[in-house]
Amino acid sequence: MHIYLGEVTYNNKVRPKKALGQHFLTDESVARRIASTLDGYKGTPVLEVGPGMGVLTKYLIDDAHDVTVVEIDTESVEYLERNFPQLHGHIVGDDFLKMDLDSVMGGKPFCVIGNYPYNISSQIFFKVLDFKDSIPCCSGMLQKEVAERLAADPGSKVYGILSVLLQAWYDIEYLFTVNENVFNPPPKVKSGVIRMTRNGVTDLGCDEKLFKNIIKTTFGQRRKTIRNSIRGLLPPGIPLPDLPVWGERPERLGVEEFVNLTNIVSELRNR
Repeated sequence: MHIYLGEVTYNNKVRPKKALGQHFLTDESVARRIASTLDGYKGTPVLEVGPGMGVLTKYLIDDAHDVTVVEIDTESVEYLERNFPQLHGHIVGDDFLKMDLDSVMGGKPFCVIGNYPYNISSQIFFKVLDFKDSIPCCSGMLQKEVAERLAADPGSKVYGILSVLLQAWYDIEYLFTVNENVFNPPPKVKSGVIRMTRNGVTDLGCDEKLFKNIIKTTFGQRRKTIRNSIRGLLPPGIPLPDLPVWGERPERLGVEEFVNLTNIVSELRNR
């Protein structure tokens, strides 16, 4: 579901499109709170995803951020071009998931913010991971269930693949919940606002490709113990060292434990 921020009265400026699942936020205080999540990054350029009619955008501009917006909805692009002369040259009518973000942002560090489409929110955060060395902060609103998953601690029922992959590189805060009744039309679920701040990690200390593969493999079989889910990544018949990790399930392991597991698997594969 693609959520766009808008005024209580729209005057048909941008038509909500059922195909995009557009829901307009009618509480501007929420827009202001979302914009304030980047208060610590006033000197860093900002890329806003899905600005719609620009209610979040206007608070970012008011807060003196250097804003570029990317919007796939052509009607919204036209509206922004007419109503936001401050954005001249900074409106990108494109698909965020297909863009080279470094090229769009001139190779400089930048923050990402938005009210993210629910149906592709995971893909958006995988995209952020691809550009993690350029993105010191990413914040915004998404489906509450997904927001909680990103910020979840090991042991939580909602802790999963994206939890580990993002927390390896970012500190994640769940900031606040947004109720359905402040949207027009109301979505069927609540929304949550998060902020991800780049941590100090520059090297995980393991094979990153194998690290991702292990996380996806083990969570893809999360009811199995690590011993059983990891077998397909190891040579047939290879004996496993006597370690407690083999009896664990993936949701019990934090980033450091997955890094250690990656190094163990790497060593076993190289024997």
